[in-house]
Amino acid sequence: MVRISAYCVMLPSCREMDVTSGALFLAVFLACAVEAVEALTIVLAAGTAREWRSAGFGVGAALVVLAAVVAVLGPALSVIPLTGLRLFVGGLLLVFGLQWLRKAVLRASGHKALHDEAAIFQTELAAARSAGARRRGLVGDWYAFTLAFKGVLLEGLEVAFIAVTFGTNQHDVPLAALAALLAIVLVAGAGFAVHAPLARVPENTLKFVVGVMLTSFGIFWGSEGAGAHWPGADAALLVVVPAVAVFAIGLVFVMRGVRGPVTAPATVQAEVGES
Repeated sequence: MVRISAYCVMLPSCREMDVTSGALFLAVFLACAVEAVEALTIVLAAGTAREWRSAGFGVGAALVVLAAVVAVLGPALSVIPLTGLRLFVGGLLLVFGLQWLRKAVLRASGHKALHDEAAIFQTELAAARSAGARRRGLVGDWYAFTLAFKGVLLEGLEVAFIAVTFGTNQHDVPLAALAALLAIVLVAGAGFAVHAPLARVPENTLKFVVGVMLTSFGIFWGSEGAGAHWPGADAALLVVVPAVAVFAIGLVFVMRGVRGPVTAPATVQAEVGES
């Protein structure tokens, strides 16, 4: 995951860098994997129910837009002073992380229905099959194009934001990009190999873990940006991450005793595109 030499192990600064780089890679990989699963579900529905060529055009168009966003976002973040960047990124990650963690706690405690990619796939499939066909230029099926474009663009924006902000903040964009690319390739390859959504992936558990990681990094970087100094520097993440995880798990047990679990599943449509 992280290249270190025997000599580097002897240096405290290198050990701190190893901790941060490992956590960076894991957080980006898991978050991007979750987003990739959701985008894959929509693309598979568009291609299976409608037309694969048009769905492919939609994916390609979304990737072009995402590349432009990354090209603009990366240099823009790099000109921000490190302290200001960490305060800005930490605040945004804290917002994202708490949102993910809130939903994960609600699902784990039974107050919100679990995310079901198989049910979402069937819903998207039925909606795609019932829509009328319409051709626009080279795109033979405009519905398949727009469905795939929307799915990849919306989920891809979160992937781009997480990878660019994490990488820029830690001055290791290549590592963050590698984690994101590896997650996308693995999910896409597995999904298209079986030609079905990855319903067996423990997505609800992954979202819980990602929520913990994003929240922890948000607390850590936001505090540094505000002028705080963590004991042990980056090694403090070894305490922050477990502390957030324990707190979230504690909330799950507390909320399970508040009232009975949800018996009726939430509407599938409400889950589409939701983290």
